[in-house]
Amino acid sequence: MTADLIDFGIQGKRALITGGSHGIGLTIAQALARSGCEIAICSRSEKNLADASSQLEAITDNIFTFKMDVLNKDKVDLGIKKLEKHWSGIDILINNVGGGGRWGLEVIEETPNTVWGEVYQKNVGVAVSITNWALPYMRRKKWGRVINIASIYGREGGGRPWFNMAKAAQISMIKTLAQTHYLVRDGITFNSIAPGSILIENTGWEEDMKRDPVAFNALIDEKYPLGRLGTPEEVANVVNFLCSKQASLVNGACIVVDGGQSNSF
Repeated sequence: MTADLIDFGIQGKRALITGGSHGIGLTIAQALARSGCEIAICSRSEKNLADASSQLEAITDNIFTFKMDVLNKDKVDLGIKKLEKHWSGIDILINNVGGGGRWGLEVIEETPNTVWGEVYQKNVGVAVSITNWALPYMRRKKWGRVINIASIYGREGGGRPWFNMAKAAQISMIKTLAQTHYLVRDGITFNSIAPGSILIENTGWEEDMKRDPVAFNALIDEKYPLGRLGTPEEVANVVNFLCSKQASLVNGACIVVDGGQSNSF
């Protein structure tokens, strides 16, 4: 007897994944496309958008890509207008664009103040702008999912302060929205994902591995309970579930996806 496939209840839903042309974002876009969603992704790189589009086209024809520089608020507003012309609404928002964990200098006081502001804008500012745009559409439909891709360093120390500050703000934002009665009673849920160290191409891990493979492997063995880094697919699987009808009671959560790496409860 063949088991029935799981129906996540999101077929035909419109999902925007910011920073969806690479790494975790692209993998989330692929997972949601396989669940039947229409997909929109944005990036500041035309090349990355083209490459991502070709990969997504192997799964779905319902793809919209647009260029957006998230460090420029005017260009964020322009990107939102492009999406609004293409779609009359949105059901799922994945605030994935972010980063900055390797920005700045080891010496805090020698790091320009602009780094603090840019990391905050890249992680939080753009998430605020797009979430505020998306909420009226979700409320009219009486259904929606907003998910922020944060980090374990939004929950505990260990990273660079500008990055931790921004990721903690993302988690705080989501928790507060999740307790806002008029939003959640209109069928919208708000959750955060806090990934640990994920092996993504061109994010620094490959350089560390090539520079000193012995030291790298020793670090992985000592610091990571599973003895390996995570994969984007392992993050995307959790996001896919949070978007599903089966996750209707999961609201205000910050779900850690780190293989036991972090120290916080």
